[in-house]
Amino acid sequence: MPPEQPTVASLRASTEQVLGDASEARWICEVAFAHRPLTDILHETVTERMVAHLDAMVARRRSGEPLQYVLGEWSFRRLDLAVDQRVLIPRPETEWVAGRAIDLALAVDGDRRVVDLGTGSGAIGLALADELPLDGTSVWLTDADPAALEVARANLAGIGRAARNVTISEGRWFAALPEGFRADVIVSNPPYVAVGDPALEANVLDWEPAHALFAGPDGLDDLREIIAGASGHLRPGGWLVCEIGSDQGAAVADLARSAGLLDISVEPDPAGHDRMLVARSAQ
Repeated sequence: MPPEQPTVASLRASTEQVLGDASEARWICEVAFAHRPLTDILHETVTERMVAHLDAMVARRRSGEPLQYVLGEWSFRRLDLAVDQRVLIPRPETEWVAGRAIDLALAVDGDRRVVDLGTGSGAIGLALADELPLDGTSVWLTDADPAALEVARANLAGIGRAARNVTISEGRWFAALPEGFRADVIVSNPPYVAVGDPALEANVLDWEPAHALFAGPDGLDDLREIIAGASGHLRPGGWLVCEIGSDQGAAVADLARSAGLLDISVEPDPAGHDRMLVARSAQ
């Protein structure tokens, strides 16, 4: 008598037992079995190929690889983004930064031009394109890393008609923009971790791209460059929005003042930690 074929329900149960986390087991099974929600197929049997895919994903997760990379995707605001080790994992605090940039862009009279500097997976810039009006919106996504831009381009295909408003350009910070280009809103989640920071979690250090994390001995090298160049690439009264480290508020506010920016504020994330610099160019 042939052995009984495993069902989705039995494999989900065994995956939960191995991982010790019901949510992770469900997410991994949904990807392995290419079906959401699992409740619709719990009693169906699975193929050997599905089992092999599941086993490989579970092994990767048990090795310590972040869940988001194992799944190959993660949600960001209204989007489901492809993610892998070429890019940072999208985080909730960055969703909040994107939301602030969206609000500032919505307040622009007439056509609006926005830039996501160092876009990585495209998370912030594609959220802007997705949530801003289809008409009168232009969004630029830049990154110096061509591998990251491959991920951003793959994610661009998933935002539908809004993709027509997006331009992707390779280059370091403002060098990726055309000469004389000026935007209404510039937003960035740049590297801002100090080299050797003992507070950085081991799984982040081991798996996420170092060039997207570290910015010199104080974590401010890239923020210095972005803040200093912002006025020359913003329209009069335009806004700069940057994600920052929780201990960098005073330093980035000083940088913004030195750069001649106005209406400078350092805003906390929902957990109460300094997380974002917001500043305006002169009229």
